[in-house]
Amino acid sequence: MKRRGFICVLGSVASGFWPRRRTIIVTMAAMVLLPIEASDAGWLSDLFKSKQAKSTKQAKSTKHLTSRKPATLAKRAASPKRHTVKLAAVGPVQLNPAALKPVVARCDPAKFRIVLDVGHTAESEGAISARNVSEFAFNLRLAKQIEEKLKAEGFARTKLLLTEGKARRSLVKRVDAANNLPADLFLSIHHDSVPNKFLEDWEFEGKKSRFSDRFSGYSVFVSRSNPDFKTSLSFAELIGKEMKAQGLDYARQYSQPIMGRYQRPLLNKETGVYRYDELIVLRKTRMAAALLEAGSIINRDEELMMGSPERRDIISSGVTAAVKEFCEPRWGILGPL
Repeated sequence: MKRRGFICVLGSVASGFWPRRRTIIVTMAAMVLLPIEASDAGWLSDLFKSKQAKSTKQAKSTKHLTSRKPATLAKRAASPKRHTVKLAAVGPVQLNPAALKPVVARCDPAKFRIVLDVGHTAESEGAISARNVSEFAFNLRLAKQIEEKLKAEGFARTKLLLTEGKARRSLVKRVDAANNLPADLFLSIHHDSVPNKFLEDWEFEGKKSRFSDRFSGYSVFVSRSNPDFKTSLSFAELIGKEMKAQGLDYARQYSQPIMGRYQRPLLNKETGVYRYDELIVLRKTRMAAALLEAGSIINRDEELMMGSPERRDIISSGVTAAVKEFCEPRWGILGPL
């Protein structure tokens, strides 16, 4: 049976035996189940009017109705063929113009500002690698390469944030600097180590050092205390997804009880995104913020990889791809998903 005929029969049965309210419900159900074409859309008004027309129809003779049918068919045949356009099965008859307005302005890479925070300072260098190189040196080299790639992709207002001073004071300085820009995204660049209880002694080039080959991998952190936690998490997910796409594995130890007070809630076991609510640079910034531990420099094998231009290129390409995806037109229209 053709679609239109089926729906009309359904509507006739409903109008004959059910109250008008149930007829409307049946009509709506039919609209969901069957696609509608513009050329068939006229049956809707006929179906809604069927209850009122029933008394008039009964008053007229069958002969009169029969005589009108050929005329109606002839009239339809004489009218020009209409172009068939698919209509939505269900939806509002008229959209509120406000519903079509974007949630946020479309991201313009030339105006979009992302702050690349170089973790630690020359005075407070962070972790020391298995070969006695400061974390700050690793952070600076990687952040500069990410900056270059972002600017090459049109993000001309990318800001490399270098801070001076001791640890806690420098944290307050970098947060204030980012909030005063103001920035659209904040990404802090770091390289990982392990708690002291996992460290072992060895010598490198005649100097005593410490290492742990037990753990490796990148990790991404967000703070639930950030004023835009939802967007922060979405951005972190994009970074983790791109790291994974580059063939990198994330550090899984943070979800394990052996980490003690360093254990963190794992938000996504596929992308390696963790929650670290207490981090000042994540909870005090007024924009979406994430922290990337690019890899472990206390692991002797991974330290060599982290120091290579090839690995820096892989990571900087992943971060750049994540920022570009964050800045796609769909993001500006729909907001974070």
